[in-house]
Amino acid sequence: MVYSVIPAVDRAVTTTDWLTSRHSFSFGDHYDPSNTNHGSLLVNNDDVVTPLQGFDQHAHRESEIVTWVTSGALVHQDSEGHSGIVYPGLAQRMSAGTGVLHSERNDTWPDHPGAGTVPVRFVQMWVMPDEFGLAPSYAAADIADELAAGRLVPVASGDPNRDSAIRIANRSATLFAARLDAASTIELPGGRFTHLFVTRGTAVLGDDRLTEGDAVRGGDLGGLRLSATDDAEVLIWVMDRELRELMG
Repeated sequence: MVYSVIPAVDRAVTTTDWLTSRHSFSFGDHYDPSNTNHGSLLVNNDDVVTPLQGFDQHAHRESEIVTWVTSGALVHQDSEGHSGIVYPGLAQRMSAGTGVLHSERNDTWPDHPGAGTVPVRFVQMWVMPDEFGLAPSYAAADIADELAAGRLVPVASGDPNRDSAIRIANRSATLFAARLDAASTIELPGGRFTHLFVTRGTAVLGDDRLTEGDAVRGGDLGGLRLSATDDAEVLIWVMDRELRELMG
């Protein structure tokens, strides 16, 4: 089972007076033709936004966008009338489809004390959909209770044979999450392409020690064991098709 470890320090970084964004793949001004995707995963951005700042209304199309907050809270609003707050333990998906405008800001929110008062950190991930021309849509689900059990939780999937908290328009992709206590272990799920990202803590995969912000890219890593050495959180994509097969 062959895989590569991409240390956090090797990622390109975009900084402004209110944003620090670390990119796992080519993004914005950071373009590398050898690093545009893994499987059908196009974006894995690790963002920190200061209070009362954020991404004002902007456009997306033909992408499945999954947002995972690790600390703080993020307010979402879009041109389809959806609005809500994303916080740790809640998974959110926006299917851009034929086109949608949305904003993502670190703002205040009713009934969510502390929102907009501290930096928000979140991982935003984009995968290519199976087909173009779908209507935009939105979904969110709180999976904090499932994560508390310390097991691998299917967060977002389009696989008709796999249950998940939210659904995406890609039949060959599934995102898993796990929150692990020190010395606990999970077994990686199988798939042609695997992308693992450590959002918090430290874990060991084979002979490799992974820390916050490190990523692993490989083929089918099903059956490999990941062990936490302190409290850790990981996001794992498994995919059975790559970008060129979807664009076919």
